[in-house]
Amino acid sequence: MQTSDFHYDLPPELIAQQPADPRDASRLLIVSRGTGELIDTVFSRLPDYLVSGDVLVANESRVVAARLEGVLPPATPVELLLIRRLEPDVWEVMAKPARRLRPGSVVVFPGDVTAEVVATAQRGRRHVRFWGTPEFESWLNRAGKLPIPPYIRSYEGDPERYQTVYSRNRGSIAAPTAGLHFTSPLLERIRDAGVQVHFLALHVGPGTFQPVREEDLSEIAMEPEQGSISAEAAEAIVRAKQEGRRVVAVGTTTTRLLEGVYEQMGEIREWAGEVDLFIRPPFSFHVVDGLITNFHLPRSTLLMLVAAFAGWPLTSKAYDYAVHNQYRFYSFGDAMFIL
Repeated sequence: MQTSDFHYDLPPELIAQQPADPRDASRLLIVSRGTGELIDTVFSRLPDYLVSGDVLVANESRVVAARLEGVLPPATPVELLLIRRLEPDVWEVMAKPARRLRPGSVVVFPGDVTAEVVATAQRGRRHVRFWGTPEFESWLNRAGKLPIPPYIRSYEGDPERYQTVYSRNRGSIAAPTAGLHFTSPLLERIRDAGVQVHFLALHVGPGTFQPVREEDLSEIAMEPEQGSISAEAAEAIVRAKQEGRRVVAVGTTTTRLLEGVYEQMGEIREWAGEVDLFIRPPFSFHVVDGLITNFHLPRSTLLMLVAAFAGWPLTSKAYDYAVHNQYRFYSFGDAMFIL
């Protein structure tokens, strides 16, 4: 398969601009890999499709207020998206307009904070050194904004709606959106049904959401992302696999971390490091038995992962069904549970 094979037509009006209220009121499409059946329900009914003994694993990474708006004197607006810290005061960033930011350029931010471009990097990125921020994290929390995707054009609601209710481990520059549908009461109902709930962390980087430019799938390389699995979560997952119980991943990020660690180590265990696994058809899943996920952009690596799990014919069928039945797509949209 090639990148162009993972295409579908989406009417723009189906791109969700607001989150469901409450969170678990979003729609849920049940997709059976065994029968090909598609079932319409709502996310609050998720416990009906889990069974006692399942292990539900979710990504607790929290989105950083990583989008900064400043000015390149005398009056050019500049936007920086922090990607990763290289040194105490130096960050790799995505920048707009990158062509105006050459080494030596200085961007001015509120609070007498400046960022000097010290180097250019691959993919049009820049390395910038911040000045005037003795308490950088505190300043970033005040001056930065959550990097809500550009296809959400005018959201001005509660920023916490772009965080999962269980987020606590700061480091992502995009939300692990499959988790946005969960509420604390829903998680309690899931636990009450005999399902174990465990958390890990994969800090979402630009590789997750940047457009795929390569047509040949063999030429696509995922950017490494930082992650960790606790000893408690690893033990629960290993025991479930040994006993033939299901491991249900909340989201493509959770899936990529679990399968990526297995690819590296040949097992699931307490772990911290980087993963860069690109999951596409065909792929043999060793850990994940069920996948809860949103509806993703055409031609994206996220859609390719879903197709690897469900098979492209069934994935295409489910997406066509969702479009025809006016499901809401992308980050604030509805979800599917592939089992």
